[in-house]
Amino acid sequence: MSRISNAIGEAVIHVRFAGRSFDLPMAQLDLGLGSRDEQIKRAVAQNLEVQFARLADYTVDRHANGNLTLRPQAVFG
Repeated sequence: MSRISNAIGEAVIHVRFAGRSFDLPMAQLDLGLGSRDEQIKRAVAQNLEVQFARLADYTVDRHANGNLTLRPQAVFG
């Protein structure tokens, strides 16, 4: 897996929302490696200026390199 990071090597959250993908530095959102899923979703929702409910069902994937991915739940079947 390639490392997702910004120019200075800080951990980032890769967000998939409303058909777009982008990276947000965790420090910019005042989040750390120990942040709970709800804290992450609330911080991203605030950054996107959307209600928390829009991200409540999203999944947080944690990667070994410290980065996170916030994405919609996968639907199978």
